[in-house]
Amino acid sequence: MTQIILTGERSERRAQLTEMLTQGIVEVTFTKISGETRTMPCTLKPGIVPPAKAEDPASQKRVRELNEAVMVAWCTDRQEWRSFRLDNVLSVSI
Repeated sequence: MTQIILTGERSERRAQLTEMLTQGIVEVTFTKISGETRTMPCTLKPGIVPPAKAEDPASQKRVRELNEAVMVAWCTDRQEWRSFRLDNVLSVSI
């Protein structure tokens, strides 16, 4: 895997990460709110993420884009929608 450094303002980092996530599975390492470090394999690639469901608001694109500071992605090892704060991202690997 190749480690990528996200640069720029939050909106630029979000755009960079969104681009990577829509192309495939990305490993994102971040600090959780609890202070614990987590490496999460995740994606937004169509065909991998499940279809949106009314009972699962995180699966709906308009809900996922509401908070600019938080990135929501499909976690491939837990098979569920998970989120992390962009400001807490330590590294990204593709």
